[in-house]
Amino acid sequence: MTTIYKICERTSWRQAEQTGSYGGSAVDARDGFIHFSTGAQLAETMEKHFAGGRDLLLVAVETDRLGPALKWERSRGGDLFPHLYAALPFSAVRWIKPLPDEVAGRRVLPELAP
Repeated sequence: MTTIYKICERTSWRQAEQTGSYGGSAVDARDGFIHFSTGAQLAETMEKHFAGGRDLLLVAVETDRLGPALKWERSRGGDLFPHLYAALPFSAVRWIKPLPDEVAGRRVLPELAP
């Protein structure tokens, strides 16, 4: 089993809980897919796209539950990034953890293991 990660705002996740699936952020909607990161890509994604963000969640997702809508595509630095061309079903979520707010411009990632 491979785990990928999504950083999202708590408010958008709570709204998605009402519908039973997460459709992504405004950036995801613009790009036509939900952006995810591997564990190795997560810190850079957080620094590049979520610096200064508050009240964020880290969502761990099992790739084997996403089916053919999950594509691995080249992106930043030529790395393969997971992109989901569908809404994220909650059945694929392993866990959700709050991301601490930044302190002095730095944010510490929570433990990625369950």
